[in-house]
Amino acid sequence: MNFRRLTLPPGLIFVGVPIGTARDITLRALDVLASADLLAAEDTRSLRKLMDIHGIPLDGRRIIALHDHSGASQVARLVEEVRGGASLAYASEAGMPLIADPGFELGRAMRDAGLSVTAAPGPSALTTAMAVSGMPTDRFHFAGFLPSAATARRKALAALAGEDATLVFFESPKRLAAMLRDAGETLGAAREAAVCRELTKKFEEVRRGPLADLTEHYEQNPAKGEIVVLIDRGAGETVSELEIEQALGSALETMRVKDASQVVAERFGLARRDVYQMALGIMKGKSDAE
Repeated sequence: MNFRRLTLPPGLIFVGVPIGTARDITLRALDVLASADLLAAEDTRSLRKLMDIHGIPLDGRRIIALHDHSGASQVARLVEEVRGGASLAYASEAGMPLIADPGFELGRAMRDAGLSVTAAPGPSALTTAMAVSGMPTDRFHFAGFLPSAATARRKALAALAGEDATLVFFESPKRLAAMLRDAGETLGAAREAAVCRELTKKFEEVRRGPLADLTEHYEQNPAKGEIVVLIDRGAGETVSELEIEQALGSALETMRVKDASQVVAERFGLARRDVYQMALGIMKGKSDAE
């Protein structure tokens, strides 16, 4: 038995749980899960399995489901329980709550009600990937999950093109190849990146290389599991007019002139008006050729 029974004061405690290996949990997190009056989780089965592995009994407690599709009434109910003197532990399916996981509305509701909100910190795929990827860690920008639609995804990537920091994303294995391809077209195919897959698990993999190479690999070898993508900051090199025209030509295949101009201008740090005029010239040239 690796936990202690504690007398917890009323309030919400966000509990960090492992992202893979079950033993990657803190002793304090075990104490909180064993001692809280109420338990809530994004995935009740995952939390119950974790508690079983570590020998933590429910002792008559029920694990309450709280996820993105839970109604406001469920949050209100938990607020009232804590207001009445209960201690509440909340766990995401994996990692730290609120890092691209639900729980934000619960935390905000507790704070708005003047109730205590604390955390028993634990693993995070974000910081784990930063540690093993080999990417610069002095500055990073976590962007969570990109939009699933291609056009929206490219716009989101273009908005990050000027960030002087390592870019970090969570991604679905089903969209990984498309995301890497869009990142290469938007940020530059030669930009270094890393794909971290199944961190702390049996089939953990970290693959590094230019975005073009990673795109080709995952188009031919579809990925499985939980994925973190890291993209190195740009080198800040000067760009030629030919490179701008090529980028515009590629963007205009799937976007309107206005949208393509915005994406390319943000990618290269150029004035949108100048890029827009160049795009109009490209479209006029295509029209004359026809």
